[in-house]
Amino acid sequence: MTEMGRLDHLEERLRVIEGGGDYAFANLEELFLVPNIVTPPKFKVPDFDKYKGTTCLKNHLKMYCRKMGAYAKDEELLVHFFQESLTRIAITWYTNLEPSRVHSWKDLMVAFIR
Repeated sequence: MTEMGRLDHLEERLRVIEGGGDYAFANLEELFLVPNIVTPPKFKVPDFDKYKGTTCLKNHLKMYCRKMGAYAKDEELLVHFFQESLTRIAITWYTNLEPSRVHSWKDLMVAFIR
């Protein structure tokens, strides 16, 4: 494992340890940004370029929308699978979003750009 890989691994473990007390796991529904999501039977998550927090936000959104174009009318699916296009600090941001503040794909896009 390279030195950078070890550093990334340690940072990830530290985030897990530090965030361990942030959630009450008694109610799993509270952990989902989109509760009761229904994934289409033959849905396959596209391969996304992962947003790491250092490139253009708007370009990332455009590329995500293009890959999810067939599901553009299913806002819940767009919101739920957006996490698959994120990594590092961006996935931490997504997992810390308050579900009560994201009611639509537009809400998520606005929050992402902010």
